[in-house]
Amino acid sequence: MNPRAAVLELELPRSRPLSYFALVKPRVLTMVLVATLTGFYLASAGHLDLRLALALMIGTAMAAGGTFSLNQYMERDLDARMERTRSRPLPSGNLHPAEALWFGTAMTIAGLAYLYVAVNAAAAAVTGATAIIYLLAYTPLKRVSSLCTAVGAIPGALPPVAGWAAVRGSIDAPAWTLFAIMYLWQLPHTLAIAQLYREDYTRAGIHLLGIEDTGGRGTAGQVILNTLALMGVALLPTLLGFAGISYMVVALVLGVLMLTSGFQFAARPDATGARRVMVASLIYLPALLLAMVLDRI
Repeated sequence: MNPRAAVLELELPRSRPLSYFALVKPRVLTMVLVATLTGFYLASAGHLDLRLALALMIGTAMAAGGTFSLNQYMERDLDARMERTRSRPLPSGNLHPAEALWFGTAMTIAGLAYLYVAVNAAAAAVTGATAIIYLLAYTPLKRVSSLCTAVGAIPGALPPVAGWAAVRGSIDAPAWTLFAIMYLWQLPHTLAIAQLYREDYTRAGIHLLGIEDTGGRGTAGQVILNTLALMGVALLPTLLGFAGISYMVVALVLGVLMLTSGFQFAARPDATGARRVMVASLIYLPALLLAMVLDRI
């Protein structure tokens, strides 16, 4: 056995429960839950219903985890071609495709049904739309067009909207503001990832935006433009009155951090520059959501 194969074997989950756990993409699922809970908290306006929040988290975790499992089922051939994903449960052989299909389907349906019964129809509808766009639009589009990046940002931006709908039963202007922030944040984040793993994505035949930009300067320009748009939209919570001045100050500081990483990427359009953008984006979103929440306490 060659050394790389030995390393891969060590990386593979050894037990079936761990393999099923890996199917739900726990790190991404955690981000979904945090964003959903942020929307829920902001919509609650100081009257937090813990029972409803728990029901929302359970239903969302089930539906989102099932959706991610179905995504891995649909992309098992692509995952097998990429270095960063070939140790996932399906390409590694730890689970059979049929197991992932039934598990993902059951989890998604059960999660949506639970949201409908235990939360409300609005939250279930938004979560259902998230699953549909993610699986039936974004996932197949990745094989044919770089438009998948813009389409994929839609389901990625809907979790706080579902959280808002869980409380209000409707989708108001603040919810769409949260959607816009999440949507615009994903673009520079995804562009940076596409640059970092360009060879891997190209090998698999995935058409993310920015992959064909081998020089990186065009991608850096898009990062800067999208960050400027993000900085403007991130001020709307204060302007609309559901966040205060302290939040706005934090949003501006975080925006400058993101913008600085974009200019650094433009000056050095290589893996190091792309990594700076990715790190800045990973700092930006949790810090912005936390500032929004703390401002309401």
